Amino acid sequence: MTLARRIPATIVTGFLGAGKTTLIRRLLERADGKRIAVIVNEFGDLGFDGGLVAECVDPDCADEDVIELTNGCICCTVADDFLPTIEALLDRSVPPDHIVIETSGLALPQPLVGAFAWPTVKTRVTVDGVVTLVDAHALSEGRLASDLAAVEARRKADPALDHESPIEELFEDQLTCADLVVLTKTDLVEAAAMDGVRGQIAGRIRAGVQTVEGRAGEVPVDVLFGIVAAAEEDVAARAGHHGVDHDHEHDDFESFVVLPPAFADADVARAWVETIVGREDVLRVKGRLAIQNRPAPLVVQAVGPRIETWFGRPGEAAGGVVVIGAHDMDRSAVEGLTASVSV
Repeated sequence: MTLARRIPATIVTGFLGAGKTTLIRRLLERADGKRIAVIVNEFGDLGFDGGLVAECVDPDCADEDVIELTNGCICCTVADDFLPTIEALLDRSVPPDHIVIETSGLALPQPLVGAFAWPTVKTRVTVDGVVTLVDAHALSEGRLASDLAAVEARRKADPALDHESPIEELFEDQLTCADLVVLTKTDLVEAAAMDGVRGQIAGRIRAGVQTVEGRAGEVPVDVLFGIVAAAEEDVAARAGHHGVDHDHEHDDFESFVVLPPAFADADVARAWVETIVGREDVLRVKGRLAIQNRPAPLVVQAVGPRIETWFGRPGEAAGGVVVIGAHDMDRSAVEGLTASVSV
């Protein structure tokens, strides 16, 4: 699939209080018929509340278009939650026109960008742009957020987040990754002070990155969408202070399909999957397996010790499983495991 045919995704990042949720609400209200799927990293009482969809004025905005990931920082649960969610969106009979991801206020966007290079995703979706929101009012007063105490408390409360690096470094990394910077609460800042804010931002962003001003989340959709950055193609240039954790980098992975004969039952199939995913060079197994005397295939999702199986719809094709692993994965050894399990 060419870049033009891949579904665009926008990553929205920024500190607590910068206005991420408000911005995304405005996007949904101005969707103009575009099917926008929203992936939300909700931690505690942050992120989107249950009234988001009810408040959306676009009648096409439905419950299933808002997906909340509730068990930790989105960039730290890439294998367990984020990738299956993206794949589920892409596999819909009518996929979304655009995907919007709101990160946790203290999440680094770089690992999330790198996740889009995952083999099952990279040919179907592209990171149109990383949008970083900055509280201009707070910055004009020498603070990185309107309530730094709340930011720090949130960071300490979430075991998935980096607790060691200074807040300043996290802020700079969010800017280093940005394809667009949105300055919020600019109506609270005097003109002279705004010049100082722009100067602080200019010294932290990559060449060519645009900065726009937004009041109450009012930023035109055509400014936020259509950046065409293909951010997943240049993750290294966005590394910042923390680089990109190898655990989140997927450029050096490979995948292949294994199509075994029908298994005697679901337990035998599950044992076979467990054997494969238990190898150190295998990261993930997903697909559909044939079960004898069953009209529906067994759907498999496995990441490390976490294996989920359920029966799909009757008549669905059992196309085997995709095995995703390190670039030096021993493919012949994996394929040879079929003979070790009674089918």
